[in-house]
Amino acid sequence: MLARIFRPAKTAMQSGKAKTKDWILEFAPASARKADPLMGWTQSTDMDGQIRLTFDNRDEAVAYAQKHGLPFQLIEPKTPKRIIKAYADNFATNRKFPWTH
Repeated sequence: MLARIFRPAKTAMQSGKAKTKDWILEFAPASARKADPLMGWTQSTDMDGQIRLTFDNRDEAVAYAQKHGLPFQLIEPKTPKRIIKAYADNFATNRKFPWTH
């Protein structure tokens, strides 16, 4: 049972960075999910997939995994590429393509 330690990315449904500061420890799925033949719901025999622990920083999450003897995979967050623009840049004279209607 492999534990994954990561910082979640922001969701597509929000413009802010809520819930992206904490580090998450969750277990990788041990088996694939199956569809229930009667209702069509997904089912799994893996109960570790329901565990999701949050930590304030990466070191606490790693220390927890080491203390309990859990093999873990540390996934470092990717820094987003920032393109800083001003509204006035749309009307600049040195644009690559001229601004027209």
